[in-house]
Amino acid sequence: MIIRTKTFVNGIVQGVGFRPFIHKQITGYDLKGWIRNSSVGAEIELEGEEETIQAFTDDLWTKAPPLSLITSVETEKLEGLAGYTDFRIISSDASFKRKTLISPDVCVCEECLDEMRSPGRRYRYPFINCTNCGPRFTIIKNVPYDRSQTTMSVFKMCPDCEREYTDISDRRYHAEPTGCNICGPRLYFTDAEGREIPGDAIETAKAYLREGKIIAVKGLGGFHLACRFDDESLPRLLRDRKHRDEKSFAIMCRDVATALRYCEISPDEEKVLTGYRRPIVLLKKLPGIELFSVSENSRIGIMLPYTPVHFMLFEDDIDALIMTSANISDMPIIYKDDEALENLRSIADGFLMNNREIHTRCDDSVTYVYDGREYPVRRSRGFVPYPIIMKKELGSILALGAEQKASFCLSMDNFAIPSQHIGDMKNMETFENYRKQITHFENLYEIRPQALACDLHPDYISTVYGEKRAADEGLPLYRIQHHHAHLASCMADNDIDEKVIGIIWDGTGLGTDGNIWGGEFLLGDYSSFERLGHIRYIRLPGGDKAVKELWRVGISLLADCGLDPVPIFDEDKCSAASIQLKSGLNCPLSSGMGRLFDGVSALLGIKTGATYEGQGAILLEAAATSSTRTLDYDIVMEDGETILDWRPMIKQIYNEILSGADAGELSAAFMNTLAQAAARIAARISKQKSCTGVVLSGGTFNNMYLMDRLPGLLRREGLSVYIHHRVSCGDEGLSLGQLMIADRLLLER
Repeated sequence: MIIRTKTFVNGIVQGVGFRPFIHKQITGYDLKGWIRNSSVGAEIELEGEEETIQAFTDDLWTKAPPLSLITSVETEKLEGLAGYTDFRIISSDASFKRKTLISPDVCVCEECLDEMRSPGRRYRYPFINCTNCGPRFTIIKNVPYDRSQTTMSVFKMCPDCEREYTDISDRRYHAEPTGCNICGPRLYFTDAEGREIPGDAIETAKAYLREGKIIAVKGLGGFHLACRFDDESLPRLLRDRKHRDEKSFAIMCRDVATALRYCEISPDEEKVLTGYRRPIVLLKKLPGIELFSVSENSRIGIMLPYTPVHFMLFEDDIDALIMTSANISDMPIIYKDDEALENLRSIADGFLMNNREIHTRCDDSVTYVYDGREYPVRRSRGFVPYPIIMKKELGSILALGAEQKASFCLSMDNFAIPSQHIGDMKNMETFENYRKQITHFENLYEIRPQALACDLHPDYISTVYGEKRAADEGLPLYRIQHHHAHLASCMADNDIDEKVIGIIWDGTGLGTDGNIWGGEFLLGDYSSFERLGHIRYIRLPGGDKAVKELWRVGISLLADCGLDPVPIFDEDKCSAASIQLKSGLNCPLSSGMGRLFDGVSALLGIKTGATYEGQGAILLEAAATSSTRTLDYDIVMEDGETILDWRPMIKQIYNEILSGADAGELSAAFMNTLAQAAARIAARISKQKSCTGVVLSGGTFNNMYLMDRLPGLLRREGLSVYIHHRVSCGDEGLSLGQLMIADRLLLER
């Protein structure tokens, strides 16, 4: 029986070759009709045998293009027949409420690379792409995803590109960024003053690099700063110019074989490293490889080329470069040409530029590979705006994140849509980018939030923004406790909705008792939580100063144990801190696990002053040996809460330091002890509360030494362990948890 149907395909189906794919597929089914982009994704009208149409729609799920993501297929019968004689792609429809999901930017594909390296119209064309690769998110201004809605709209296709664009048999059929050396964007090179240098831009850039110069490279979502690192003076020069004293640089390597000169790479890590997302992967250094001028810890962030320009830079004798985000200290990545020339001229000796506008800035993603899959540190290029798909429908909510590693998260239908990495909101430039990205996401998805969620801390810029917007728009604002949001984030990451034990370890978050939390044992779900335990409070002499001056925390730990700090720390520092601790002036209480790591790092002489967040903990992890020993500790009950008392451990560390013990062995013993104690406390809570699920969240769980030990210990106690794999365990992933809590509270109003 011949029928006519309309099918709505939701998901990431624009900009990924979906329409041409359908056009090709349809020939095998003898169906007639049309397909178009719509505000729900793609809309297909078909005429043919009912069984054939059913077979076609069933096959959509398994045969779709690799970059697409189908989230639903809805088909309805239509009255009458239209008498279609062929199948066509027709103009996009923009009349519906926008629900289109947008593809991230992805690595250039092998077919395009082969074409770029072969004689022809696109020989050495630095912007080559097709429906299976290239820019998406960073060039889109609005949806539907058509060329007119992207930054490619200013480039009129030449007749040959136009022919490919309209040829169903061509892989550039309806590939919106299509172009070539004749009609596409142009690459050029300038000196530090912005004067264009004649000649081949790539060859000029390579000459600068060979000469030991630093260049700025315009990429997909912003600029990189690039230089060689085989001469240690060059990374030092870059640090000096960029005012980045010790924080690690990422390296871009020509290929896996090059990366293997510096790092260990497992099969799972290689799979992520070479995948189409191309994140920075944090890999263990090979034994004997130091490269302290690039990374002072035991890992190096490695990524492989992902744009045609990158591949051309590595064509000849250059096989590895520092490739770090181009920004001024604590500012967002620079993505506009004029800002790059103005703000980077004191850093870069030259600029590899192009005339394709970046509409949305987007930094490189950073990840570990844990248990065979990504364990994100920074979720950005290649992942954003890929949604977190939930099993339930969500309200329209905007969750505003925290202060450090800021992000936000929007929801519609059953999608939670986290933003790209925004950065620490320490200045107005970062806040303006944050505010601009919120507006961009809301416009792309036509979401008008019905509620807002923010952190409990009243002084966070994100909280202030939420308060003002809620007041201006008459929206409910839910203030979510920081560590409850972490717990909910890990629940959402694993799509579970039940009461769980949360081991939530990080550095800072305002607690409900007015103190700073961060070494927490919680029991909760999306509706509520209770604090069942934490590490013993630490006094922080100098308040926020203690986050950078780690010796202050070390002295505080010793003072709480009744130990003399003078044999370990400078006498003047000891005197000043001791006076402050005795007076109690500006000595806030913190249960932050990050602060305990800082204090122990200072005690062991690993790091007494930090130039970037988490430095003491990162270097303590790097110093650890393979020792399996543990230290003393107590688990006590105070006011109905289980307290991990670290004082016996600190006393033992102190005595062993004075007797000349190895700092690396004590680092390992310290972390072994934390893992053992956490498993014991979680097992105790499990028995008390009849709960067996445990989520691990908070920035401390970027510590792979702990992650290699704690989950196994918890499982031995009969507990089910849930960790992050779609969003970061750090504060960047926290907005997802805020959103889920706000959604539940909104339902319960």
